[in-house]
Amino acid sequence: MTKKPLILVTNDDGISAPGVRTLISIMNSIGDVVVVAPDSAQSGMGHAITLNSTLFAEEIRLDDGPQKEYSCSGTPADCVKIAIREILGRKPDLCVSGINHGSNSSINVIYSGTMSAAIEAGIEGIPAIGFSLLDYGWNANFEASKPYVKTIAQQVLKHGLPNGVVLNVNIPNVPKENIKGIKICRQAKANWVEEFDKRKTPQGKDYYWLTGKFVNLDGGEDTDEWALENGYISVVPSQFDLTAHHFIKELNSWELK
Repeated sequence: MTKKPLILVTNDDGISAPGVRTLISIMNSIGDVVVVAPDSAQSGMGHAITLNSTLFAEEIRLDDGPQKEYSCSGTPADCVKIAIREILGRKPDLCVSGINHGSNSSINVIYSGTMSAAIEAGIEGIPAIGFSLLDYGWNANFEASKPYVKTIAQQVLKHGLPNGVVLNVNIPNVPKENIKGIKICRQAKANWVEEFDKRKTPQGKDYYWLTGKFVNLDGGEDTDEWALENGYISVVPSQFDLTAHHFIKELNSWELK
C-alpha cells in the first residue's frame, strides 16, 4: 500500500474561514491532513512571529474530519513553526496555505499572511503553495477553484520544488466555465497608492484609517495581473532570497572601504 503524503494546512483568515475549510476538504482527498491555523483573522500580518507573548495551540474539532486540527493563537508563520516543532513530529510532505479570501498577486505577496506561511514552510525545506481567490467576501464561492487546487497540489507532490522556491497561486473570481486554464507568470510590477483617512474620536483625539488604490504599472502579458484579468489562474514561482544579485557587481565598485 502506498503511504499517503502528510499535508500541513494553514491560512491567515482564521481556522473557521470557508476558504481553509474548502482547502482542507480538497487535501483530505490527497493525503493525511493536519491543520494548524490561526484562531482569528491574521490578514496583512506578513511574516510576523510572536516573541513577546505566550503562544497557544489547542486541538479542536470543527467538522467530522478525518483531519486533525489545531487552533493557534499566533500568526500564520507561527502556525507553521509550531506545527513542525511541536505537533507533527516530522516535516510534512507538503504545506498548503489558504484558500485566501482576496488577492495575493503582485506586490500583495509582501504583506500576505497566507504567503508568509508558505514561505515559512519553504524556509524549512518543505514544498509549499499559497492559494488565493480574488473574492474578499466571507461567503466567497470556492467551487470553481477546487479541481485546479487539487491538480497543482498533486503536481508539487509529484515533482517537488527547488530549494528556496514556493508557489503563489491566484484564482480569478469567475464562474468555472470562464476559467481559461493555468498560466505560469512573473510577479507584476504594481503597487498601492495609499492615503490615510484622518478622523477624530469623540474625545477629540486623531486616528487614521488606511485606504488606497491598487495600480498596475506593468503592461506585460506574462504577469500574474494580466493572467487574472484575462480569466487565467496565475502561478508565480516565488523565492524568499531577497538579494538583488544583479546589483552586487556594481555595488562592489563603490568606494566603501
